[in-house]
Amino acid sequence: MVHRTIIVTGTDTDVGKTVFAAALTAALGASYWKPVQAGLEEGGDTSTVARLGGLPPERILPEAYRLTTPCSPHRAAQIDGVAIDTGRLRVPAVEGPLIIEGAGGVLVPVTPDLLFADLFARWQHPVVLVARTGLGTINHSLLSIEALRRRDVPILGIAFIGDPVEDSEATIARLGGVRRLGRLPHLPQLDVTTLVAAFQAHFTLKDFQ
Repeated sequence: MVHRTIIVTGTDTDVGKTVFAAALTAALGASYWKPVQAGLEEGGDTSTVARLGGLPPERILPEAYRLTTPCSPHRAAQIDGVAIDTGRLRVPAVEGPLIIEGAGGVLVPVTPDLLFADLFARWQHPVVLVARTGLGTINHSLLSIEALRRRDVPILGIAFIGDPVEDSEATIARLGGVRRLGRLPHLPQLDVTTLVAAFQAHFTLKDFQ
C-alpha cells in the first residue's frame, strides 16, 4: 500500500526537490500540497509541479500561505505583514496518496519559533530527503539527517539529483543509516514525458510503498 502521505524536503534551497516532488506525485497518482509558498515568480512551486507532473486541478491543493518574497517563510511573512498561524498547517485529508513539499532545507524557519523539521515531527509522516550530488552534499545531507532524527521524524530515504557521484551517495547512505532511493539526473529537456521516464528509469516505485 502506498503511504498515504509522503513529505519531500531538501538539504538546501534549489537542490531539485520541486522537480522530484513532481515526479513522485505523478508516479504515485498522488495529490500535491505546498503548505507555505515564499516567492511567487512564475506562479511558485505548485504551478511547476502541476505542469511537470501533468496533474489535473483537483489533485493540486491550495497553499495555506502564499508569500511574495523568495526567502525564508518566517521573513517573507514579516515582509508581507502576515502572521503564520500554524493551526492552518494541518495535513489535509485527501483520497489516495498525498505529497507534501517543504521549503528550503529542513531547518528553515516557518515562523520565528518553528522550523520545518519541527512541523514534520508534529505530522509524523515519512520524509524523503532530496540532496544534490555535488560538492558539499555529504555535510549538508548528514546534518539534515541528524536534525530529522533528533526530532524522531521518520525518514523513508534519500533521493539524489544530478550527475552520479557514487562515493558521496554511498557514504551518505552508510553514515546516515538511510536508504538510497535513487538519483534523478539533470535533464536537457524537462517536461512531463522526460521527467516521468527518468523517474521510472532511476527509481523503484515499491520503495515508496
